Amino acid sequence: MKKVRAAIAFVLSALVATAVCAQESEYPVQEPADTAGAVTDYVYLLNADVVRFDKYLNPDAQILMGNVVFRHDSMYMYCDSALFCQEKNSFEAYHNVHAEQGDTLFLFGDALFYDGETRVARVRDNVRLENTSMTLLTDSLNFDRNTGIGWFFDGGTLLDNESTLISEYGQFDTGTKLTMFTDGVTLESPDYLLSTDTLYYNTDSHTAFFESPSTIDSGDKIIETSHGRFNTDNSSAVLLDRSVLRKQNGDMKMTGDSIVYDEASQQIRGFGNVIINDYKDKIDVNGEYVYFNQANDSAVVTGRAMLTEYSAGDSLFVHADTFRLATFYNETGDTVLYRHVRAFRRVMAFRPDMQMVADSMQFSTKDSTLTMYRDPIIWSDNQQILGEKIIIYLNDSTIDWAHVIGQALYIQRLDSVYSNQVTGREMKAYFNNGELERANVIGNVLAIFYPEDDDSTMIGMNTTEASRLTIYFTDRNVDRIVVNSRSSGVMYPMSQLEEKKMYLENFNWFDRLRPMNRYDIFYWRAKRADEQLKKSASTKEVPLPTLNRQF
Repeated sequence: MKKVRAAIAFVLSALVATAVCAQESEYPVQEPADTAGAVTDYVYLLNADVVRFDKYLNPDAQILMGNVVFRHDSMYMYCDSALFCQEKNSFEAYHNVHAEQGDTLFLFGDALFYDGETRVARVRDNVRLENTSMTLLTDSLNFDRNTGIGWFFDGGTLLDNESTLISEYGQFDTGTKLTMFTDGVTLESPDYLLSTDTLYYNTDSHTAFFESPSTIDSGDKIIETSHGRFNTDNSSAVLLDRSVLRKQNGDMKMTGDSIVYDEASQQIRGFGNVIINDYKDKIDVNGEYVYFNQANDSAVVTGRAMLTEYSAGDSLFVHADTFRLATFYNETGDTVLYRHVRAFRRVMAFRPDMQMVADSMQFSTKDSTLTMYRDPIIWSDNQQILGEKIIIYLNDSTIDWAHVIGQALYIQRLDSVYSNQVTGREMKAYFNNGELERANVIGNVLAIFYPEDDDSTMIGMNTTEASRLTIYFTDRNVDRIVVNSRSSGVMYPMSQLEEKKMYLENFNWFDRLRPMNRYDIFYWRAKRADEQLKKSASTKEVPLPTLNRQF
């Protein structure tokens, strides 16, 4: 029985040899690159323990067994058994297949089909390719020695020092160390997981290039992009085509035409229509350039910069030349104490019920205050408040009270001719459910007030001088004025009004500076020289934000 089995095995080997030498291998392969003009030399058999021939079944094939060694120019190939077609300059090797080219390329597998004319090696089953920078594992690999390019098409895994790359199809260049992978691509390391459909990867520089929708998950944040590059050593990235970077917990997201990300320094720079969404604090900030520091959650935004606050009711839209957002933590750095948002130069704000302009502005969650510096003006319907500085105290995003400091002026526009007016050194305005309820005016107070009878008809013009007075409002209209100190004044009948007495010396209705909608905040209108506030010792400018010079 043993002799019968040996005879059957020999016949099958001879039949396989006939198929190998007479036609292409039965294994599915991808056509190699054009090798016209390639230098061809002979495949040499250097060793075999047993050499057999069968002149009837396949007179051109040599059946080789035991310690088989081939050489083709600089490449040596080893196996346990082989079928060698010397006239066709090709062979088929089986079992413990091992190929070496110099000291940089090593190829292993269960079967090797090698054509010395085309210089293409086809390796099948348990394939492993190694060079100085990576290891490739697959079951079907073709390698063109003319170009140094190999490719797999039935799933493969690429390993380097830090990363594991998996895909259905892959191609690599042993010369340039550039690889290309498609179909279900994942690149994994201890620090991140990259998923995409098409990926180019340089095994020397450990840089991945992607040109299809891709996701990089690093645990606490996620990058979404369709075009860019990512360095797997330091987790730095250049992201193009409206890429997105967001926190895993969903609190914050950044979107931009391009984003430069550096994990080591925790710095992110965004260019071109950049948007930061702070979902926790319900604030959006966008501009043409954004610098964001993840280490302390701080950011600088410039170029058509706009902040949108939407925590309650209608959104507030604020524009400035530059925004700076800063976060302050406790001593251990794990708890946010408060945040600052600072706006610098040509600040304009719009909300349907309120509009504002100022040179600079600051909001702090530490005491829920919004402070406006240098020529601030606030409008609400037919009312205007201005001064050297205005501090607005908020309660759950609703105005609780406002403090107008220095050259305070309140105007209620009744029509194109008549206006209620009050000016003083400072003013404290108190609100109820967002509506102005009363205002205390303190120091060198002057007032012009038009009282009305029951049918809202003006009965005269009342002028008052005092050191302190209180204005009471009903339905956003002046209801009455109460003088809290010694005062003097005159009541003029409507028939005896003189135009020069109808307006305070510092009266000015700045309607032309007022933003009319959310888009108008980008168009700054400056005061004329004759409209400027008087110079005061208390007038100070807010310093501009300072940036690291490298940014």
